[in-house]
Amino acid sequence: MRVFKFGGASVKDAEAVKNVVKVLKEVGHKDTLVVISAMGKITNAMEKVVKAYFEDKKALSGSLQEVVDYHNAIVLDLFENKNHPVHEKLKLLFDEIKGFLAWNKSPKYAFVYDQVVGYGELLSTTIISEYLNEVGLHNVLLDVRNLIKTDNSYRDAQVNWDRTQKEVASRVDLSKLNITQGFLGSDENNFTTTLGREGSDYSAAILAYCLNAESVTIWKDVPGVLNADPRNFEKAQLLNQISYREAIELAFYGASVIHPKTLQPLQRKEIPLHVKSFLNPQGNGTTVGKGVGISPKIPCFIVKKNQVLLKLSSLDFSFILEDNISEIFKLFHDHQMKVDLIQNSAISFSVCLDNKFNGLQAMLNELKRKFKVVCHEDVSLYTIRHFDDDSVLSLQNGRSVLVEQRGKETVQLVVK
Repeated sequence: MRVFKFGGASVKDAEAVKNVVKVLKEVGHKDTLVVISAMGKITNAMEKVVKAYFEDKKALSGSLQEVVDYHNAIVLDLFENKNHPVHEKLKLLFDEIKGFLAWNKSPKYAFVYDQVVGYGELLSTTIISEYLNEVGLHNVLLDVRNLIKTDNSYRDAQVNWDRTQKEVASRVDLSKLNITQGFLGSDENNFTTTLGREGSDYSAAILAYCLNAESVTIWKDVPGVLNADPRNFEKAQLLNQISYREAIELAFYGASVIHPKTLQPLQRKEIPLHVKSFLNPQGNGTTVGKGVGISPKIPCFIVKKNQVLLKLSSLDFSFILEDNISEIFKLFHDHQMKVDLIQNSAISFSVCLDNKFNGLQAMLNELKRKFKVVCHEDVSLYTIRHFDDDSVLSLQNGRSVLVEQRGKETVQLVVK
């Protein structure tokens, strides 16, 4: 069995859904499990519903109506029959959302988030399953919440692998075209859970692992994995092959390749992962698997913008030792500052941070009590894997380099 994953961009409107049919017809759909995300930016829209529920009840009806209208417009474009069963199926799902918001008594944001936001995937798969049947691609729609069982860590649920394996083995007919949702699972009380960042890719990997799939293919709007983000770098090149290890390294430094948690179950069973374009299904794309580290072996560029560089030194020129560093890192943890680069000397300590949760100012106030602090905001952290002299010079050109760090395979530059 093969596992395919189609993300939000690949099912964002009626034409995109029709293109999914084209892809399945071109590459084959026998013995295939298709994992589908919420349509377009619907996850963001569902998050607005949850925010309105907690913060602005007057806006709740309007924010939910936007979701209803978006899906109904796609259905009207796809189905000529105004009495098609898909209309009633969507109405039932919307009634479930409204019902939950009416009777829910839980004040826990993460719990409510998972119960509401998860409907994005349930709506998209209902529409796509019905449309595939309409055009002759008969399929079985599976509720992934019956397959992927998790703990109750809402918004970042951990998989119960034993239970998941049993449910997948008993519920998935390997001889059929199966459609299911990404991102979702359920806990022991059958409440919906979500799997966190890159949840749909992870869902595909979990199901592939449990099915001993021959491969996973993630369909995207790019030719495959590129050596740089074309939005930030010119002349980005396609990487034909990457090892699991190399993909994890790239993801660690911030490349939007594949999240490590998606790769881990695939690596355990050596299931290859293909990243291909839904605009050119016959293209070679990129294969992530065992073996060759990276091919072609060219520099890979990654940039993280809007970073913060802190340079700390002791007030009395004494050494910065382990107890100081331990104290500093506790402050990073307490203020939710993600550390991306560290460099230290006897009396100074430099660190590049991601101020994602806006904890910088409060943390600086505490640091300044014990250290001399120089803070550079709005810096960029560039990482080059498999660097050469030309690639480093191309980044240094015209930029002020505040920190440079080199290893055998990797160079990192903090620039202003």
